[in-house]
Amino acid sequence: MSETGASYAAAGVDIEAGDRAVELMKEWVKKTQRPEVLGGLGGFAGLFDASALKRYERPLLASATDGVGTKVDIARQMGVYDTIGHDLVAMVMDDIVVCGAEPLFMTDYICVGKVHPERVAAIVKGIAEGCVLAGTALVGGETAEHPGLLGPDDFDVAGAGTGVVEADRLLGADRIRTGDAVIAMASSGLHSNGYSLVRHVVFERAGWALDREVPEFGRTLGEELLEPTKIYSLDCLALTRTTEVHAFSHVTGGGLAANLARVVPDHLHAVVDRSTWAPGAVFDVVGGAGGVERLELEKTLNMGVGMIAVVPQESVDVALTTLADRGVDAWVAGEVIERGEHSTGAGMQGTYSH
Repeated sequence: MSETGASYAAAGVDIEAGDRAVELMKEWVKKTQRPEVLGGLGGFAGLFDASALKRYERPLLASATDGVGTKVDIARQMGVYDTIGHDLVAMVMDDIVVCGAEPLFMTDYICVGKVHPERVAAIVKGIAEGCVLAGTALVGGETAEHPGLLGPDDFDVAGAGTGVVEADRLLGADRIRTGDAVIAMASSGLHSNGYSLVRHVVFERAGWALDREVPEFGRTLGEELLEPTKIYSLDCLALTRTTEVHAFSHVTGGGLAANLARVVPDHLHAVVDRSTWAPGAVFDVVGGAGGVERLELEKTLNMGVGMIAVVPQESVDVALTTLADRGVDAWVAGEVIERGEHSTGAGMQGTYSH
């Protein structure tokens, strides 16, 4: 029999380390604050002054939740923790902006096998930086220590966010019309989807290490795989302010075709011409290293397009100028046609359609 009683610490949970992590992250969370946020970090709930919504005639709240999948394992192996938060914010807030909603606030959940305060603070630093890029406040979160379920260096992250849009400005399939242009916005790489396939290819099939220098990347494999997801929230909102937009599509799991299909009405057909852009080197490298068929790549990875805007033809020039002014690489990648209608681009090799 043990001479001392059981304790939380003996079970593997370090309350003091958790408290230190909270202290270290406070400065980063503070950088995300909007005037509507009340109170500080450490309360049981984050507070957001809803009276700010009185300026809306009929405010609709938009919410989303997500994680970053097995990309966290790359961060763990690399020992780099201050970029994965960008991915989390992008996955949540770029879903919210698709309907035209302005991001308001976000919460996070960080689950670890053992609390390393500096490591947790670095993760929150990345989340806070992402929130600034998305124009949203980080109003709270939770760090949970799960010894016995996760290894000491294992972790996962998830988040939830809320935005608001005026009801009569809600974007979506019902606004799309025949002749609309499909504008593609370049991704920053793999983003945060398809990493189960990517990890299988580069580690198991190719036998590569993360410190392998890959000439096509001009950097190591690990550095390429950790490239943060681009956050498009403020760019999309800028488009809605400068010109008419009918819909957005966030290109995540399922690839470009499947995600574009989610915002196109059944009686219409979106055709995207793949000859209008060349996917980045990472897509060819993954495909070649694993002998992955093109169709499998297309339905798993974003293939160089992270966000789509569907706009009327008369809005194309302003939309492209607005995005260029914001440093976003964008181009007209296709058009919306009636189902059954044929165009000169239909049937071309490398043409997407829904």
